Amino acid sequence: MCTRILWNCSSHAVMTGRTMDWPESTRPVLTALPRGMARNGGMAGGETIVTENPARWTSVYGSLVTTAYGIGTSDGINEKGLGIHMLFLNATDFGIRNTDLPGLQAGLWGQYLLDNAATVAEALDLLAAVQIVMVETNGHRANLHLAIEDADGDSAIVEYIEGEPVVHHGRDFVIMTNDPAYDAQLAILETEDFSHPASNMPLPGNVNPIDRFARAAYFLSLLPDPESEREAAASILAIARNASVPFGAPYKGFGIYSTEYRTATNLNDQRYYFELSNSPNVIWVELTALDLDADSPVQTLDPDNIELSGNVTSRFTPAAAPF
Repeated sequence: MCTRILWNCSSHAVMTGRTMDWPESTRPVLTALPRGMARNGGMAGGETIVTENPARWTSVYGSLVTTAYGIGTSDGINEKGLGIHMLFLNATDFGIRNTDLPGLQAGLWGQYLLDNAATVAEALDLLAAVQIVMVETNGHRANLHLAIEDADGDSAIVEYIEGEPVVHHGRDFVIMTNDPAYDAQLAILETEDFSHPASNMPLPGNVNPIDRFARAAYFLSLLPDPESEREAAASILAIARNASVPFGAPYKGFGIYSTEYRTATNLNDQRYYFELSNSPNVIWVELTALDLDADSPVQTLDPDNIELSGNVTSRFTPAAAPF
């Protein structure tokens, strides 16, 4: 269970933030992926998921991502300022396999777009050419929906409901959580006018997706225009923290879990902030300072290190390709 917040009306930068809420560690690794990488979208951690007509491509753009379980990308940005965020959705149904379309295992759904698209519009066109295929790891099915945004502030939410894609495309789609499906989430905005927040407006305090959606929308409406990039990043992280689920919250039986990490992304300057919930330190990476040339090595950084703080771009080291 997660939350995504897009701030695309700031005069300083287009910023996005997200929380990763999950019942266990997703084993996140910050990973810099160069251009020119050949991919097989039918593989997941060495296991063949799509046996017939798997999607295959060579990455056009380099990217900086947070991986999940070593089989795919849960969050990230590419060198053109396209950002993606995978969130959980119980209602997800990718439909019956159609082998006429190249199959893409769900863990690489977002990475496929980061590798090949510069804008939200391009990303949506690319999705029409493949079929997302369910994958399972560590006992969890990839019941996912996808948020996409770009450096111009365009946004899209993509879900698969009863086997069919449902796309919400436009700058107004800035808040996203989990269940119910996004149509029902948007209905919240019809009952509460968060465009005119007030100090006496009742605000839900639970950690279920609906309450988190309402709080994130309320506080996003209140954000003042930042005076600096530092203030913009701090603002979006503040909302992500407000929508987070604290450790020990007694909601496991309801499918609501503690927040594992938070990210904030500056899509214009291509700066990626990462905050592990069990660490007091915020770290960030300058995507423009990473070597993403074709034939350059994949580089990684394990964020679970209490010594890490501030700009950690120079701490990345060469590693084997995760997928």
